[in-house]
Parts: sequence; C-alpha cells; structure tokens
Amino acid sequence: MTEPQGALHGVRILDLSRVLAGPWATQTLADLGAEVIKVERPGVGDDTRTWGPPFYEDKNGDQSDSAYFMVANRNKASLCVDFSTPEGQAILHDLIGKCDVLVENFKTGHLARYGLDYESALALNPALVYCSITGFGQTGPMRDRAGYDYLVQAMSGLMSVTGEADGPPTKVGLAISDLVSGLYASNAIIAALFSARQTGKGQHIDISLLDCQMAVMTNQAANTMLTGQEARRMGTRHPSLAPYQVYQAADAPVVIAVANDGQFVRLCDAIGLQGLHHDARFTTNAARIENRDALDDLIAPLILARPIICWIEALAAVGVPCSALNTVTQALSEPQVIARGMIDTMPRDDLNKPVSVMASPLRLSETPVRVPKAPPKLGADTDAVLKSLLNLDDLKIARLRKQGII
Repeated sequence: MTEPQGALHGVRILDLSRVLAGPWATQTLADLGAEVIKVERPGVGDDTRTWGPPFYEDKNGDQSDSAYFMVANRNKASLCVDFSTPEGQAILHDLIGKCDVLVENFKTGHLARYGLDYESALALNPALVYCSITGFGQTGPMRDRAGYDYLVQAMSGLMSVTGEADGPPTKVGLAISDLVSGLYASNAIIAALFSARQTGKGQHIDISLLDCQMAVMTNQAANTMLTGQEARRMGTRHPSLAPYQVYQAADAPVVIAVANDGQFVRLCDAIGLQGLHHDARFTTNAARIENRDALDDLIAPLILARPIICWIEALAAVGVPCSALNTVTQALSEPQVIARGMIDTMPRDDLNKPVSVMASPLRLSETPVRVPKAPPKLGADTDAVLKSLLNLDDLKIARLRKQGII
C-alpha cells in the first residue's frame, strides 16, 4: 500500500539554520511532507551534533551525534557545503533556484557577504519564501546582537514569573523561547507559501526570539498592563484560578486544576467539603483568588490524608482535572502517551542502537505526517543532492570534496 503524501509534498526547503529554533521549524515542515535539505559545514556540521553528553555511539563504539541534535533533525537530508568559498556559494545559489523556501538563523546581515541574503536570494528566485530567525529581529536597537534562549527567557520576564514565590527567578527546563519561535516560524512559512502559490511572489519572514517569547507571555503580560501591578512568581499556583496548583497527597504530589465553579463544587463534594461552595469566600473564582490561603488551609489536610491514586480516581470520576506530577521517565510511560504514538524510534545504519525521540504531535486525517526517518549522518546526502538537483557528476563531486568545499 502506498504511503499517503504529506500536506507539504512537493515543497523543497533549503535549511541553513543551526541549533534549535530554525531546525525545529524545518523539522515540523519535514514531518508534514516537505523535502528539507540541511546545509552543514564540512567536517563539523550543526553545532548541536556535539552538544552532549549524552551521545549515541556508532557501530564501532565511537561517539556519534548527540541526543540534542537528534530531537530537531528528523526527516532531513544533510548536505555539506562550505559557502565561505566561491564554489560553495555557487552551489547554494543554484539550489536557491530549485527551492521554495530558505530558512536561516545567522546574525542580521551576516549572509550578505556570501550573496545569500534575502535581496540576493530573491533575485535568484522571485517566488522564494525566505525566513530569518534571529534573537531580536531585523530592526530595532538590538538587531545586531546575538540572541540565545536563556537571555530571552530573562529579558521577556518569563523567568521573573517562574519559580517558587520565595525563591529566585528560574529558567524553564527547556529552551522554550527557541521552540516557540520555531513553531511561529513554521506557521509563517506555510502562510507565505500559500501566498506565493497564489501570487508568484516570495517574501521575507522576520522571526525574533524575543518577539515570540513576548507574544506567549499572554495572560501574565495582559494582567500587568491592565492592573499596573507587577506579575510575580507563584510556584505551582495560577494567577487567575484557584484551586489550581500542586497539593501533597499521602505518598506523592498531585496536581488539581479547577477552572470553573462547577468543577469547584464537584471537588468539594469529592474531598469531603460538601457545601463549601456556599461560603461567600469561595462562591466565585474571584472570591477564591482573594481567599486562596484560607481555601488551601481547608483543602491541603484532606488531600494529605489519602494516597494519590485515591484522588486521581475520585476526581477523574467526577470530571475534576487532576494528575500525578510525573518525572520524565514516568511521562514517557504514560498509557496515553504510548497510545498516541508519541515516541519515534528510528534506525540509523551507522549507529548501534535506534534513535528514540518525541514524535510529531500533528494528526491529519488525509495527509498524515510522514513515516519518520532518523536524523542524517553528517553529509550523508551530499552526493545525492548534488547529482539529482544540480546534475554534478562523480568527477566534479570528487574534486569539490578534495578541496574541502563539500
């Protein structure tokens, strides 16, 4: 049976991005069926190939690529080209004419010296969608500065609202600014492709990590602008909902998330506080926020009296959202995670064990995401790309390799 074509089948992407935000965007597009050609430095590759431990081992027991690299480069081809050389630039210039999208995350203005900036690329391919991902965007006083996820978490205010109320500001345990920016970039690329197919005109997409992280400050930023009051760290509590936090059961912490008055009534009945919802201090969510300490004094001892499994079963039965506070290992073992196929395990012929990473969460009924292919070995597809797209012969390829251009 023939595998269904992905929604982006026929779209070709030249991926000059490295590390996480750009590769995350292009991996999403690759999962959806796009052909992604990842351009890497000969002999070195994407920086994240060496971001470890942990590393996978090849079949000789030697260090291969890092787990970090593997998470963002599924379903891609690896093309090694040194575009600091004239011949390397010529290769990429020729490829631009055969691609629909170019993605890059170099510092603002850096690629102009190689004739790979937006204006130069557009001259080669007027329908090209060109996506730049930088720390601070193509305009503004910080446009020339390098931007990193950690700095953006600090600048955006995210760290100021993350952590315990009496503790220091805390970084989110993932490169969340990079990941969010990658998702925004993939959305913008799909929209620009739709426009280009209608008009024949490409465009420049300007994605800033700081912009994207500010956008997802959402209710915390809106609350601050509305009230003039500084947002603050609240640990596991929610600034606008109560009870909505971690409580300690007899044997483990449990998350209880009450989002409306009906859920609050059912919570009270399930834990032995029948009628509490008639207390004026707790009749509405706004009242519960104002009196959250008094509410916790009533709830916490009751939750502490019984094991977590009792609460998960009792609250799930009455439609009150609750969960164990899982470790990563526990989350990977959740029956729902397994049932949804959220772990991709992919062989790579040079490795002594399969690559296992989180799968695409996208579910499309008619154009499903492609069967996953392991992230490529450095330069694994160089010859194939040069032969199939640029018609280079073996002699020319051998000469370029000898010169260190590929």
